[in-house]
Amino acid sequence: MLAGEPFTTDDPELAADALRAARLCERFNGWPAADPPGRRAILADLLGSLGEGAYVAPPLRVDYGYRVTLGHGAFVNFGAVLLDAAGITIGADVQIGPYVQLLTPSHPVESGPRRNKWQTARPIEIGDNAWLGGGVIVCPGVTIGPDAVVGAGSVVTRDVPRAVVVAGNPARVVREL
Repeated sequence: MLAGEPFTTDDPELAADALRAARLCERFNGWPAADPPGRRAILADLLGSLGEGAYVAPPLRVDYGYRVTLGHGAFVNFGAVLLDAAGITIGADVQIGPYVQLLTPSHPVESGPRRNKWQTARPIEIGDNAWLGGGVIVCPGVTIGPDAVVGAGSVVTRDVPRAVVVAGNPARVVREL
């Protein structure tokens, strides 16, 4: 799976990892708002890496959690979906709007393998100080460069250079910064 090879989620180890993540998400999402240190402790247990000062607003959904790294000072607004069958790297000081989806898995176009539940996954990387507006969808294998801005509601299907604004479906460069 991590090498980009086809896999199914029927594997008992993956199923156990997904159950662990679901339980931790339930705890995180239901933890009292009046106890930020407790909520952060759960998040630190869920994610692969949680940078100093990083913040995630619940609710949060992940596949496994431990393949997500969140840089220092990063902010993830509520409703994030981080499907981390492959790694998701979110850099320092990244701002992520509400209801953003970072989707590393992909399914075959051919009906037979899809019916048999095969899929692949490719990592997503978000560079330092990038900003993803509300409702952005980032597709498998995409890298968003440092200081880039992705307009709200955009669907990012290919890499985004550093210090540009992209918007639309599919997202396209609308200006340089």
